[in-house]
Amino acid sequence: MEHYDENREPSPSRQKPRRRGGWFLSSLIGAIIGGIVVVTALPFLSNLNLLPNPPAEENQGSIQNGEDIVQKTVSVDVNTDITKAVNQVNEAVVGVVNIQQGESFWNESGQDAGTGSGVIYKKQGNKAFIITNHHVIQGAQQIEVSLYDGSRVPARALGSDELMDLAVIEIDAEHVTKIASYGDSDKLKVGEPVIAIGNPLGLQFSGSVTQGVVSGVNRVIPQDLNNDGSPDWQAEVIQTDAAINPGNSGGALINIDGRLIGINSMKIAQQEVEGIGLAIPINMARPVVDDLENYGEVRRPYLGVEALSLSEISGYHLKETLKLPKDVVNGVAVLNVAAGSPADKAGLKEYDVIVALDGEDIKDLVGLRKHLYIDKEIGDSMEVTFYRQGKKQTVTVKLSREPL
Repeated sequence: MEHYDENREPSPSRQKPRRRGGWFLSSLIGAIIGGIVVVTALPFLSNLNLLPNPPAEENQGSIQNGEDIVQKTVSVDVNTDITKAVNQVNEAVVGVVNIQQGESFWNESGQDAGTGSGVIYKKQGNKAFIITNHHVIQGAQQIEVSLYDGSRVPARALGSDELMDLAVIEIDAEHVTKIASYGDSDKLKVGEPVIAIGNPLGLQFSGSVTQGVVSGVNRVIPQDLNNDGSPDWQAEVIQTDAAINPGNSGGALINIDGRLIGINSMKIAQQEVEGIGLAIPINMARPVVDDLENYGEVRRPYLGVEALSLSEISGYHLKETLKLPKDVVNGVAVLNVAAGSPADKAGLKEYDVIVALDGEDIKDLVGLRKHLYIDKEIGDSMEVTFYRQGKKQTVTVKLSREPL
């Protein structure tokens, strides 16, 4: 008989205990072997492109292979409307070097007196033609052109015009790989993006590109050509905030299509002024450039009047001196008629007010010159509509060549 205490737990059955330690050891060994297999297979699978690609970072990432970390740089090819426009023209923009003899007796070689820019606009036969500014080559005894690749070649001046501040030079065509294409400066809009290309501060910064907008069109800038303190000419220019610095003169102002719409000419250089650059509209430059290329001078149609825009005349003289109707606010007042000139022969007189040419309204003196110098040629007839003592009249003028 077996005795037991009521408070004592019954004895466990006598069964064979389970071997848990062997199961854990087997699992551990399997995991280690699996890990070794995965690590060994990763490079092989990666080479076969069987692994998913990790998310790429924007600029650079790293790939870990064992203990090595390989840096990977991502190169981005930026291609915008601006870069496309520049690529169309940049090789056609050159440096123009004005060489003059040194003043020293011992210096027999020429010295660079100044450097500007120029634009290759034409290639014909064995010659290539370049637009630049008159003031860039003024006084030059020799001229050299610095090409896009930095090489310098001799150039020859074909003609220069102080009034429009334009000049044409030529070089051998073998050096030229690209020419600029003309745009239409008459269609420019304020706010339209433009790009200036040139050589600010000389050849050290050749091919510099600056971006801006058209700040104004048909700006009229008085020009004192003989330095007597009185304006001799009013230049019509494009205003832009694209940076134009010394050395940019003669360079290209292009639109977003890469078309040449202006020749950079000057800037307002005052301490309190920033971002006012000026360029000659290409539509005004083209007939001048053609004449300089073909004749060595500008052959302008001649009317023979000295005139002033109505906007520059006081209200008193508009009414009392010119006797104009109140609704006539645009036009050009004739201040003097040259004897024997086409205007004289047609009967125009002092204080006549020209309001239209060939049926096209004339707003001011710039409009008169633009019609005369761009739309007309020597020998053409031109219909002039004007007011005399408050009465509207029309005469026909036969234009002649401007006297030398």
